[in-house]
Amino acid sequence: MAHPTLDQKQGTILNVVALGLIALGMIAATVSQNSDSSSGNISAGNASASATIGKIDTDRIVNAESEPGNWLAYGRTYAEQRHSPLTQVNKKTVKDLELAFSVDMYTTRGLEASPIVVDGIMYMAGSWSMVYAVDATTGEEIWSYDPEVPGDWARKACCDVVNRGVAVYDGAVYVASLDGYLISLNAETGEEIWRINTIIDRTKAYTITGAPRIANGRVFIGNGGGEYGVRGYVTAYDAKTGEQDWRFFTVPGDPNKPFEHPEMAEAAPTWKGGEWWKIGGGGTVWNSIVYDPDTDTVYLGVGNGSPWTRSIRSPGGGDNLFLSSIVALDPNTGRKKWHYQTTPGDTWDYTAVQDMMLADLEIDGQMRKVIMQAPKNGFFYVLDRETGELLRANPYVTVNWASHIDMETGRPVENDSRNFSESNKSQWILPGPLGGHNWQSMSFNPNTGLVYIPAMESPLVFDVDHDFKATGRYKYIEGGWNTGIEFGRLLPLLAEHPDFPANKGYITAFDPLTGKTHWMREHSMHWNGGTMSTEAGLVFQGNGDGYFVAYDAGTGEELWKVNTYTSTIAPPITYAIDGVQYVAIQDGSGGAGGLTDGSAMPASNKWGNFGRLLVFTLNGGGSIEQPDHWAREIPQPPTIEASAASIDNGMELYHEVCTFCHGIAVIGGAAVPDLRKMSEQTHRMFKEIVLEGVLEDRGMSSFADRLSEKDVEDIYAFINLRAWQDYEVQEAAKKDADKTSKLNLE
Repeated sequence: MAHPTLDQKQGTILNVVALGLIALGMIAATVSQNSDSSSGNISAGNASASATIGKIDTDRIVNAESEPGNWLAYGRTYAEQRHSPLTQVNKKTVKDLELAFSVDMYTTRGLEASPIVVDGIMYMAGSWSMVYAVDATTGEEIWSYDPEVPGDWARKACCDVVNRGVAVYDGAVYVASLDGYLISLNAETGEEIWRINTIIDRTKAYTITGAPRIANGRVFIGNGGGEYGVRGYVTAYDAKTGEQDWRFFTVPGDPNKPFEHPEMAEAAPTWKGGEWWKIGGGGTVWNSIVYDPDTDTVYLGVGNGSPWTRSIRSPGGGDNLFLSSIVALDPNTGRKKWHYQTTPGDTWDYTAVQDMMLADLEIDGQMRKVIMQAPKNGFFYVLDRETGELLRANPYVTVNWASHIDMETGRPVENDSRNFSESNKSQWILPGPLGGHNWQSMSFNPNTGLVYIPAMESPLVFDVDHDFKATGRYKYIEGGWNTGIEFGRLLPLLAEHPDFPANKGYITAFDPLTGKTHWMREHSMHWNGGTMSTEAGLVFQGNGDGYFVAYDAGTGEELWKVNTYTSTIAPPITYAIDGVQYVAIQDGSGGAGGLTDGSAMPASNKWGNFGRLLVFTLNGGGSIEQPDHWAREIPQPPTIEASAASIDNGMELYHEVCTFCHGIAVIGGAAVPDLRKMSEQTHRMFKEIVLEGVLEDRGMSSFADRLSEKDVEDIYAFINLRAWQDYEVQEAAKKDADKTSKLNLE
């Protein structure tokens, strides 16, 4: 299913691309002012919604249990439990799962989407916000759509050029593009019906990677960009016309200007001192939005502050509403019903944008309508979804920033010894900014009462920006990463903490009411895929080691697995057509964890990051062939002369500008090339790529506005040093292996 634009943006990794993507997602170039307003400028095509294909409405999703063969919404139903009633694939038959077909998605970048399956057609998103409609029984392409995201927009995306999925409603397919457009497509033909700009200021580094949600004729969409200094909000649009219905801001703007709505007047007193509105504030809703038909409520999962460090954005303290909160809105008016803040005054990037699931549970002898979430901060929350009352809060991973949640106040009891922001001392913190749980979807089995979480323990050393500590003034970088912590000096800080723990990743079967872990299976690394539960007592998950696995939901016993030879982060789905159950998953890693730490993608690093859809059935007859060994050795780097001061400066600049795509300490993954393995041509072109933007169409614009020629030379010197260091380790290991081999022969 090739597409004419894919070779340009998503083709096979070439060495020259490595440096072309050196700072992908780090520092956004200043873009010219776009005259579009987010409340207007609807671009209407000639197409209209299909009269017969993709005919989903609210009632159909509400009654999704009556058609278990379809997967009608992001989490299958409005409850977003990711639990399927299908049982053909069960504990006895799962051993017979075989590949039925695969679909090449022609990308080496991250794949994170949940496909939608409606009446035999699968609709799914890929890298660069591409959309595909395929026959759900064969994979044959029906149509594809390219929103033509500009290549340089990748630099505005913190965490890869990913997309988590589409929505289907009333004969139309809805996708939100990386560059901030909400687009309606004809479900039958893929023709564009309308396109609306959702971004309030296109000079800012706004992005969208989340899946739209739809209910009662409204499309709900948020955005990302908190690290880049944007202000978060969610907008509701008319599904037929694209006209804006309402907008809810998640953090207050300039206090010298009128409040956009009453909730901003409520939030403003919780921001104390500083000029956060000049540096964004954050609070982006970049992932979870859930509609509840029982209470007619839409729930928003709100993200981190911008910058992360509260002592910079709000030096007088305060809870900083509505950062890191679950906010319940009236979907008809956009007005708040209630909110619960998981991390008041968040200073660790503890977003609450992770999956939210709805359920009816008996708690303390009473049936309660609840909403459940495992946000980044490491505690699992159960709230009454009608009132926002906290019912349960227990740790689901190791936590050292707080001891527990006070059930009377609903607030965390923070560990003062780990408060780097107030003590001005570096501290390693668990969870780190990747969280105890990131965007990768969890699932809930109502029969076992367990939630299956792709959990992790990935710490980070936090320290307040050293210039701010020294002067009390924060240097905001327009369009750049603005976290307020010391990423530039990360390696020296790590050296100060010899007790810094290793990364760990798990699939965890967690009881949301008791807080007990019923079983846990550890993976080799922390960055793994989402989960899916089934009525047959199975839990499916793809992992970083390249395996797609089925577990016994009650015991955690591994019942089936297949080697896909590619690391996986997307969640699986299942559906049935003509009496045959299918299990499907997008294969291919990337995203925040896969880019910042290349070692988090062991299978992709070994075999290659193949972007594809894999679909399995019982006795499907197909198999996944082992590819040629892809991992290249580090070639001998060129010899250059550079002073210690230049290398130190290069190290700082690299970790400020480049590390989020090319890895801490220049340990890259397979989604974006490893800079230690540059070709001779790439070495020669380094300066032209970075400063002249010769690979702009691939996401690498000129950085002349951010880096000087001397800066680029220093970055190159640091990369070269790291290449030499690991090259020598590599060669020494080869010599040792040769010696061992000779001894064995003797």
